[in-house]
Amino acid sequence: MAKMIGADCKQCRREGCKLFLKGERCTTKKCALERRPVAPGQHGAGRKRVTEYGTQLREKQKVKRAYGILEKQFRKYYEEAERMKGVTGENMLSLIERRLDNVVYRMGIGSSRSECRQIVNHGQITVNGKTVNIPSYQVKVGDVIAVKDNKKELEMFKQLKGMKIVMPKWLEFNSDTLEGKVLALPTREDIDLNIKEHLIIELYSR
Repeated sequence: MAKMIGADCKQCRREGCKLFLKGERCTTKKCALERRPVAPGQHGAGRKRVTEYGTQLREKQKVKRAYGILEKQFRKYYEEAERMKGVTGENMLSLIERRLDNVVYRMGIGSSRSECRQIVNHGQITVNGKTVNIPSYQVKVGDVIAVKDNKKELEMFKQLKGMKIVMPKWLEFNSDTLEGKVLALPTREDIDLNIKEHLIIELYSR
């Protein structure tokens, strides 16, 4: 299976913003972007002329890296969003936000999207009582997402019990039972990353 490679912190530095790829580390002084807020490489601190295409490309790369999506899959989200009613950019972000690995992350089950992707891959999550090990699985309103019963005693999940977890209003999660539910589809206001999705649509519309 294809996956993104390379140092997580370098990806944040390249995009010039925190993508929270390292979980809690990103909120501390150890964050590489706090210590070296310039693009990686020998000429990272140099001033470069940014073209319109370059600005659009950086916005697309920011979303891909934040959610851990490769180009072929990202293009499919765009094409599906274009066929839907409504604003294409908002539809695309909603589709990406509804990925199972992202929902597990939003519920606080894992500290980063990459960790949650691994949790899903290892078959530790169920949807409506059935094991789902596909990170890109699209959740629907009413779906019940839970940690698999025979995995709840793992130390990483036991630490969650009783914990108060802040999450978007379209989700709910009970940290005692390690079970959550999709209450609604995510809207643009529910996505906290600083994304200018219209630039991505302009790039693909060229």
